[in-house]
Amino acid sequence: MYPPELVKPMEQELISVGFNELRSKADVDIAIAKEGTTLVVVNSVCGCAAANARPGAIKSLKNSKFPDHLVTVFAGVDKEATDEARSKMVPFPPSSPSMALFKNGELVHMLERHHIEGRPAELIADNLMDAYNKHC
Repeated sequence: MYPPELVKPMEQELISVGFNELRSKADVDIAIAKEGTTLVVVNSVCGCAAANARPGAIKSLKNSKFPDHLVTVFAGVDKEATDEARSKMVPFPPSSPSMALFKNGELVHMLERHHIEGRPAELIADNLMDAYNKHC
């Protein structure tokens, strides 16, 4: 577990643009089961989360279509919520950061760490916007 003072600014980066934090298994189950589309960002303290994942997710929201619901879990902080979110992302192995788009509770698009690490935020945003245009 990371110290709260370390992760607070990293959590706030997504919360400030409308993401809701999920802290428990029940929170995740409720969020993903909602009607419509839900983007789940598995946040992380790593450099690729700071440089690529969070900025990419934020930039993707400037699209004309975007998810109905925006949620985040924090790997290494919210273990229960993160484990539950990852269980919904099967067959993809756990990775952080990662992003998953669900539609009516079904996984329809996935970005794993290897899709994020070393790629600019703009490329990640473009990938997400393509998914939004198809599913939202």
